[in-house]
Formats: sequence, C-alpha cells, structure tokens
Amino acid sequence: MAKPFIIGLTGAMGMGKSTTARLFAEEGVPVFDADQAVHDIYVNPSALREGIESLFPGSVVEGSISRGYIAAQMTPQKLERLEALVHPWVRAMRQQFVEAHAAAPILVFDIPLLLETGTPVDAVVVASAPAHVQKERVLSRPGMDEAKFIALAARQLSDAQKRSQAHYVVMTDQGLDHAREQVKMILADIRSKLPA
Repeated sequence: MAKPFIIGLTGAMGMGKSTTARLFAEEGVPVFDADQAVHDIYVNPSALREGIESLFPGSVVEGSISRGYIAAQMTPQKLERLEALVHPWVRAMRQQFVEAHAAAPILVFDIPLLLETGTPVDAVVVASAPAHVQKERVLSRPGMDEAKFIALAARQLSDAQKRSQAHYVVMTDQGLDHAREQVKMILADIRSKLPA
C-alpha cells in the first residue's frame, strides 16, 4: 500500500494557517494539528509532569500545565529545555496519526515551526498575507502587544523565508472563498501527481 502524501502546512503567526488547515479538512484531508497536540499534552501531562514541574515549579494546577504560568517565566534557555521535553511526545502523536490514517492518500501536518524543526514532508504549503494584515490580526488577539509580537516573530523564520521554501503558497488576505479555491487547486495538483 502506498504511503500517504504528506503536506506540511506552516505560516508565521497571524497568516491564516489555522483557517487554511480547516479548509484542507473541509476538503476531506485528515489534518494533524501540532498546537492541539501540545495543548492535549498540557491538559494531561502524565509522563511529562515531573520534567515540566522541575523546569517551572508550580506550573501544574489541578492536574494540568498552566500555559500562562509557563509563559510568565519563560526564558530562551527554559524554552529550549521545554521543547526538548515536549517535541518527542508530539512526534509520537504525529506518528500515531499517520498510522491511524494510513489509507488516506493525502495528510496535512499543521506545524507552526515546520521549517525551523526540519520536519520531513513531501510538500510545503505556506499560509501568507501582507505584513500589515499579519500585524493587525496578531495585535487584535487577547493579551498581545507590540513587544510580544516582536519577540514571537524573532523566533520564527520570516514570511519571505518561509515562502522561499514553499512548494505552494495560500494567500489569506482576500477572503475565505479565495483561500478555499487555492487549497482546492493545490490538492488537484498534488492528486494529479500521485501514482494511480
């Protein structure tokens, strides 16, 4: 049996990646959401509880990891150590997802730091929008300010860097229907290249 074709979906914050992932799902393509996987780990940390608690004492509240508590204490060094704890679990969950959908011709990995982490995929799709649209979207989020926006952006490849590594780009600033048409065109192109 042929292995599923893996689309890696990424995009800088505020670029419409989550919406694009939803559009792929609406087309019947199973989507692995890395952010949701991390959220699930934090809600039920089980084996990671000890490691995270030792890195961020007091971060486990009523059995779950408090993301706000961790964010308030975050340093670049702690972030690196936290990612070293969490990423192997996310990879294992992604592998389970692939095994559960082995019969699907195409799968999507929705991973914010896809290119930064070097996750192997068959094609890269980047959700993109003009810089002013991105900034407007991000600054409208609760608890977000210009300083946080700049700090978060510094951790990610720029939109131009991401687009330079993309096989496909979905522009998300011209409405949902426009984005949906681009997703359909990408899927049609990939399907035309899959072995019959």
